[in-house]
Amino acid sequence: MPDVIALLAEPLQYGFMLRGMAAAVLVGIVCAVIGTFVILRGMAFLGDALSHAILPGVAIGTLLGGGRPALFLWALGTALAASFGIGFVQRRARIKEDAAIGIVFSGLFALGVAILSAMRSTGTDLTHILFGNVLAVGPGDLALIFLCASAVLLTLGLFYKELVVVTFDETFAITLRLPAAFLSYLLLALVAVTTVVSLQTVGITLVLALLVTPAATGFLLARRLPVIMAVAAVCGALSGVTGLYLSYYLGIASGAAIVLVSLALFILALVIAPRRGRRLFMKSP
Repeated sequence: MPDVIALLAEPLQYGFMLRGMAAAVLVGIVCAVIGTFVILRGMAFLGDALSHAILPGVAIGTLLGGGRPALFLWALGTALAASFGIGFVQRRARIKEDAAIGIVFSGLFALGVAILSAMRSTGTDLTHILFGNVLAVGPGDLALIFLCASAVLLTLGLFYKELVVVTFDETFAITLRLPAAFLSYLLLALVAVTTVVSLQTVGITLVLALLVTPAATGFLLARRLPVIMAVAAVCGALSGVTGLYLSYYLGIASGAAIVLVSLALFILALVIAPRRGRRLFMKSP
């Protein structure tokens, strides 16, 4: 037992590990909760699209300088523009959401690639954005993550009932005279903010996994939506802490370790509740 305690305590003597764990827990919780709505609305593609669509904002923010706050603001602005653009195209062009996502995502991603290709001569390294580096989280970064995560969770709590109604049946929401369009845009904005907050932890390439996997685990183990969210949040937080321990002792990338732990929890839940898993993932005949 003393050896186990020593193994758990050793990484905690470093400030960067404590900040990294706090950031990983916050991001894991907010991604899991928002990810529940992402799965319910069949918007998994949106998380992946937004994580790539912010590329031009990240590139411009890096090019103009100003440090992490400026980079965050540029990324957030691009994510919000992308999410609102997706909602606008879907409603005005009357096309399905996946088509609207594809149109906006491909355009912004192409713009980001174009800007990055022009930045090669500057020697700018965006590896930390692509793959994340939670161990590089500073006090200011942690405060920003805390504020954004708190704002997302608070907004979700304030509009919880309305968002649930519009998620399950938008037509019914309209008959109840709820502002369905506003609520849909609000959910898109929450996903956008959550995506940007997750960048420092897992990077652009792994944001989708953090949005979907803990939430999917919650769906396997619970039935009522609040319980699903609670289970997903626990899985997200546990994935963050355990992933950082694995990263510390095995010398692997922290973002990848967090996602792999999340995947392991999902597989474990799938084994524990196989019938529930089949109902969740099998298509209706």
